[in-house]
Amino acid sequence: MKDQIKGKVEEAHGKMTGDKGEELKGKARQAADKVRRAGRDIRDDVHHEADEHRNEREAEPVEERRSY
Repeated sequence: MKDQIKGKVEEAHGKMTGDKGEELKGKARQAADKVRRAGRDIRDDVHHEADEHRNEREAEPVEERRSY
C-alpha cells in the first residue's frame, strides 16, 4: 500500500511538472505494488485451501483415507 501511495504522488508530481519520466515511474511503482498484492492474495488463498484440505483429511476416519 505504501508503494501505491508513493506511486500516485510520483505520478501526480510528474504530471504537474511535465516530467514524463517521473510520471511513468509513479505508474510503474503502482503497477508493481498491484502485482505484489495479487501474488500475496494468491499465496494466502493457496495456504487457506491447503489448511482446509488438511483439516478435512484429519477429520476422516483412518480407514477411509486414500493414499496419495
